[in-house]
Amino acid sequence: MKTSGTAVRSVETPAVATRGHTVLRAPTSAASVAVAHALPSLVATTTQAPIRQAARPSTVCRAAVAEAPANASAAFAREDIRNIAIIAHVDHGKTTLVDTLLRQSKVFREGQVQVERIMDNNDLERERGITILAKNTAVRYNGIKINIIDTPGHADFGGEVERVLNMCDGVLLLVDSVEGPMPQTRFVLRKALALNKKVVVVVNKIDREAARPDWVIDHTFELFMDLGANDEQCDFPVIYASGFQGIAGLTPQTMATDLVPLFEMIVKEVKAPVVIEDAPLQMLVANIDYDPFLGRIAVGRVVNGTIKKGQQVVVCTSLDESKRFAKVAELFVYDNFSRVPLEEVKAGDICALAGMPDIKIGETICAREFPNPLPTIEVEEPTVSMTFKVNTSPFAGKEGKFVTSRNLKDRLDRELERNLALRCEPGETADAFVVSGRGTLHLGILIETMRREGFEFEIGPPKVITKIIDGKTCEPFEEASVEVPEEFVGKIVELFAQRKGEMTDLQPSLASTSTATFRIATRGLLGVRNLMLTATRGNGVMNSIFLEYAPMAGEILMRDAGSLIAHETGSVTAYALETAQARGQLFVAPGDQVYQGQCVGQCAKAGDLSINVCRAKALTNMRAAGKDKFFGLDEPRLMSLDDALEYINDDELVEVTPKSVRIRKDPKAAGKGRKGNN
Repeated sequence: MKTSGTAVRSVETPAVATRGHTVLRAPTSAASVAVAHALPSLVATTTQAPIRQAARPSTVCRAAVAEAPANASAAFAREDIRNIAIIAHVDHGKTTLVDTLLRQSKVFREGQVQVERIMDNNDLERERGITILAKNTAVRYNGIKINIIDTPGHADFGGEVERVLNMCDGVLLLVDSVEGPMPQTRFVLRKALALNKKVVVVVNKIDREAARPDWVIDHTFELFMDLGANDEQCDFPVIYASGFQGIAGLTPQTMATDLVPLFEMIVKEVKAPVVIEDAPLQMLVANIDYDPFLGRIAVGRVVNGTIKKGQQVVVCTSLDESKRFAKVAELFVYDNFSRVPLEEVKAGDICALAGMPDIKIGETICAREFPNPLPTIEVEEPTVSMTFKVNTSPFAGKEGKFVTSRNLKDRLDRELERNLALRCEPGETADAFVVSGRGTLHLGILIETMRREGFEFEIGPPKVITKIIDGKTCEPFEEASVEVPEEFVGKIVELFAQRKGEMTDLQPSLASTSTATFRIATRGLLGVRNLMLTATRGNGVMNSIFLEYAPMAGEILMRDAGSLIAHETGSVTAYALETAQARGQLFVAPGDQVYQGQCVGQCAKAGDLSINVCRAKALTNMRAAGKDKFFGLDEPRLMSLDDALEYINDDELVEVTPKSVRIRKDPKAAGKGRKGNN
């Protein structure tokens, strides 16, 4: 393990050959050292060996500092601050570890009610058990303030990770003590290495019975090697911890009773920010928060200078020469799980400020007399798109509060301001918008959020975004890993083969399970999750991550069964469902309101079938002896938003309202694939 020094000295360092690469001479002045520490992209080109990238070149978050004026004082390390981000694969314990760090830092008063996953304060995050948005907090240890950024672990929200890495000086890479490195571990580690961040590997969940820390460390080292890390990066410090129990140790056998070893490791290994406090102000906005009283709040790290409450500043961007003046109305820092108001914040710290209602992520807040913007934040491009348009079903306007194209456009524009991984373009008609994101989960979270806000609209089927590379049409490919019991491996291989997937690896895991890895087109993954769960009887776990753009994989059969289409508008009756359920699996129950053209079930055969689910029993004066016949109905399949997005074909739409999620046939594609009436 290497200990980071804190003194900044002017030294001459000769070029060094590292693993076949030449590392150029290090900065030779104190001011240059400050620039190198504050400018990850500059460090990457002057002091770091090249990082091997994926086949498709990607852009990363960058931060830069302007050249300091001649009268600026020498740079120095702020030993009272550490800035870290916690990155990992989904469900490897990031948020739970942050909870324990907060508790052991005495953030909460005695007797205060504490909830689990306190950083996941969004309703959707608590319901789904995942982190969706990156969040800031801070704890104190022995007088040192540790700014912590909790990041999402799912690949669809990788944009959140990319844009916050420029605010930190080091990262805690959490790896499960049983599973080891997973697909998203590779993604976040590649971004951290590209920015030359100090990586501290935390083997989490060390208290699990099947823990295998040595195996995990070996595979983590192999991952560093695969990503082209240099010798210094491969010599990463390791600590073992259990976020749930709140313990940590330098070895699995010598675990302390608290997380003090982890705090010590952070202070020792993560470099203190090197700054020039009297340089002109520069702050890159990396996140946007909102307060009902203060309005929009900009969050970022003060790269240079000092920012003060009431200060007159200029907001600019490296994308163009536009500038606008503003005033810092309120100024806060994160401390002990709250925003603490301050009069001034010096370089090296992470702060939040209000008073700029039009501030956007990627813009730079500069001193008014020295408007020098930093390079804006860029993230990898989206791979999946959906069409959002005004609801045109017979039930349109009955349940939603915001139903017009103007409402829809305004809401999407607001989302674009903080969600950098999202793109929005005009659709084929004035009331349609093509929204692109990292995956169906990324777009599904947006749809669910808008639905809960009172929006009513229609969604088209997800489509992959293609590119022309060397004269060939290429589509995105992903690496999918599926962990299943051994008896279901054959079914998984067959399922992915039908979707044009190629198995690249098959490794035995623990407890009679195996992990199969596939290279498959993103198009082939659309709708495969439910099929995988059905094939494995709910025992399969699938993860995927973007791999590259490659030539089209050919025609892929997305769904071999058709839909059951409602023949007329009305209320569903049990009498009609008794005969209709023989045609396939139903999505509706007696008493539900349906309209003509709505998908009320999945047909048992190929092709669509129009049926009448509203037919009532004829009432006459003639009655047979005894009671009416009892209808034995199967339980309907309740379609959630995620299920509906996976189910629909190219000629179908998902109608989204605050109260309902319905599937209907696209009127523009009416008549395609239908069989007669029932």
